[in-house]
Amino acid sequence: MSLKSGAPGAGRSGLARLGPLPWIAPAVVLILLVVLWPVYEMVHTSFLRISTSGFVRGSAGFDKYTKLFGEPDFYGVLGWTVIWTVVVVALTMVISLALAQLFNQQFPGRRLTRWALIAPWAASVLMTSIGFKWMLDRTAGVLNTAMTDLGLIDGPKDWLGDPSTAKPWMVLIAVFVSLPFTTYTLLAGLQTVPGEVYEAARVDGTGPWQTYRLITLPLLRPALLVGLVINLINVFNSFPVIWGTTQGGPDSATATTTVFAFQLMNTDIGESAAMSVVNFALIVVMVLAFLKVSRWNEES
Repeated sequence: MSLKSGAPGAGRSGLARLGPLPWIAPAVVLILLVVLWPVYEMVHTSFLRISTSGFVRGSAGFDKYTKLFGEPDFYGVLGWTVIWTVVVVALTMVISLALAQLFNQQFPGRRLTRWALIAPWAASVLMTSIGFKWMLDRTAGVLNTAMTDLGLIDGPKDWLGDPSTAKPWMVLIAVFVSLPFTTYTLLAGLQTVPGEVYEAARVDGTGPWQTYRLITLPLLRPALLVGLVINLINVFNSFPVIWGTTQGGPDSATATTTVFAFQLMNTDIGESAAMSVVNFALIVVMVLAFLKVSRWNEES
């Protein structure tokens, strides 16, 4: 009886030789089509002169970036975007952490309250924003009617027409629609903490605050980082909340960089693309800086 000799894997089928490639190929193609190709087109468009009707009139070099940085509203929009992102993400994380700890306890009606929290998540963000817009409407809004009847205000107030009152309401709406995902992310993290750890802490005489600081927060760190990163990206790129309430107005007083890019598209497509490139670069830098500071890969 003879033994066949040959290189290892010589008898493997052609599909087997490809290894994991057939399985990951659809994902790679999807990333190329949905992520990398639009990014390339966005950067390419920012260096072109394009008419409002969509016809390319030649290369613009860096003129669109020069024009963008010379816009009188640019730095105000950039500043408000930073404030908007920090305030919304901070409030979302703090409130979600409190809600997650509440929902992690046993109390009557816990299942019902958990279901109720899903409502803002299940509904469209744009639909929720438009609902708040009608509630805050100057002439037909229920808020003005209720506050006038209670004697809290002398007459109808244009809540969304004045940036000083529109911005707090926009923050409130953004936090409202961000709570479900973040709360459930942190709740899932809390439920992975072994009960034996808390039992050992009680045996050692560790107080509630020390237990929370030394055990709960460190073990909750992966869920906190996921919630923070996702919220940073979502809030920074938020469009439906702002467009559904104020459309960035009056002028660009309540616009973030994402909404500002959309506003610029009506007058200069190339400049709008330049704003999108700047926006994309800011997101990448922000996320990379955050992950470095938080030492994502460091073992706790």
